[in-house]
Amino acid sequence: MSADAARVFPDVSPVVPSTAGVHPEVSGPVRVLSIAGTDPTGGAGIQADLKSIAANGGFGMAVVTALVAQNTRGVRGVHVPPVTFLREQLDAVSDDVVIDAVKIGMLGDAAVIDTVTRWLDAVKPPLVVLDPVMIATSGDRLLAADAEAALRGLLSRAHLITPNIPELAILAEEPAATTWTDVLAQAGRVSERYAVRVLAKGGHLEGETAPDALVDASGSIPDGLRVVEFAGARIPTDNTHGTGCSLSAALATRIAAGGDWLEAIAEVKRWLTESIGHADSLHVGTGHGPISHFAGLWSRGGLTTERTAEEHLDLWWRAIAPIRHRANTLPFVERLGAGTLDRDAFTWYLAQDALYLRDYSRVLAEASRLAPTPEEQAFWAAGANGAIAAELQLHQGWLPEDEVFNTPPAPATIAYVDHLLAAAARGDYAVIIAAVLPCYWLYQDIGSRLVAQSHPEHPYASWLETYADEAFARSTRSAIGFVGEAVRRADPDTRARMFEAFERASAHEVAFFAAPLEARALPGHAE
Repeated sequence: MSADAARVFPDVSPVVPSTAGVHPEVSGPVRVLSIAGTDPTGGAGIQADLKSIAANGGFGMAVVTALVAQNTRGVRGVHVPPVTFLREQLDAVSDDVVIDAVKIGMLGDAAVIDTVTRWLDAVKPPLVVLDPVMIATSGDRLLAADAEAALRGLLSRAHLITPNIPELAILAEEPAATTWTDVLAQAGRVSERYAVRVLAKGGHLEGETAPDALVDASGSIPDGLRVVEFAGARIPTDNTHGTGCSLSAALATRIAAGGDWLEAIAEVKRWLTESIGHADSLHVGTGHGPISHFAGLWSRGGLTTERTAEEHLDLWWRAIAPIRHRANTLPFVERLGAGTLDRDAFTWYLAQDALYLRDYSRVLAEASRLAPTPEEQAFWAAGANGAIAAELQLHQGWLPEDEVFNTPPAPATIAYVDHLLAAAARGDYAVIIAAVLPCYWLYQDIGSRLVAQSHPEHPYASWLETYADEAFARSTRSAIGFVGEAVRRADPDTRARMFEAFERASAHEVAFFAAPLEARALPGHAE
């Protein structure tokens, strides 16, 4: 192959080469089937394939061709199950699952290869990546010599093959290449002979670089090129067990997902380099250890799972347990439920609540203004209107009209309102709705205990019945839901500020209930 047919691939190009039937776009994670042998140490074979598929965004499936007794130092034995069972595995997957790509690894013998070939001809997967596993990293032979001819017949069913240098030499029926130029030339001859793309790999060569190249004798690479090279630095490590398996499985996943071969190869090469770079940290085995397939994901994404909205708010609710306990044991709450509360204390509470609702409605209106969705905007706006139109009307039924807004605000009222208005003034929607949540959630929690004590002769029965209103219960559930979703979406700093606003508002809510009997000027104050 002439030198002018090659170029170094410096960056990712948006061009999409011919993919011989591969989906240009796939909705959701691509479904990739690995057909290969096992590795009980987890570094190669199907175990490595499944890790590679997952690490590159796909859903991995596996059909076992051979059970291999091996570790990082070498292969000890190979058991090939009956090919009838192999075909049962293959049919079980393809009869049920849409397969977006197939990666083929170790096949073992001619009967296995024939079975896989017949299945491919029947199913016709849109993408087949064949890693012609013949020789392990340890040097062990993994394919019977009489099966090599059968493997050559399988090459034409593949869209891409990924041989290492010794395997490429076997396919070419030539001595192993010793220079990168010879590798490219040999890959070109194999590509032309079997009408298949070849990913030539320079990992077995000496030197500081480890280049790869996509070779296609048909010239179907963009711009009619036959070779596109991907430069790479060599990483000094002996822990490269399973790199061939991992590479081919990752390529099947990336190509099927995007359809752009060059972009997929470039991205997989970056991923593999990253995984090899972290291999020494695994400390698996005493021979050629495996690569660290998820090192990049672990470092960038971490291992902490994301809590659901319900889980976040459950933590909040448990965190304010002392506040809730105090609320349920307040003399005001106990006497209100029992019907023994002094009427002056009750009407004083209502007058303060009327003052509170006036500013509370303004805070809800601000939440509505800042709400990110129409549903939330409508909900908080309705709450603001209800606080004035419905709640104050109810208050006026118990209080003389001149007392509704002429009562001086108590310290507890001022503190609660100031907290809510300060949250609104900061303009942070998530913090605002966290601050108003106790007026729904904690208020209903207290009210559910009070309404359970109501009876027709109860002096405050009509008031307690408001706690049992289903409309208020629905509003409370909606408020909890909106706050929960805001917590789930928030960054850690915002979550902390949201909880602080919620906790302080909960404490203010309880102090507001305590105030009528703690105000020394009133009859029936705490004894």
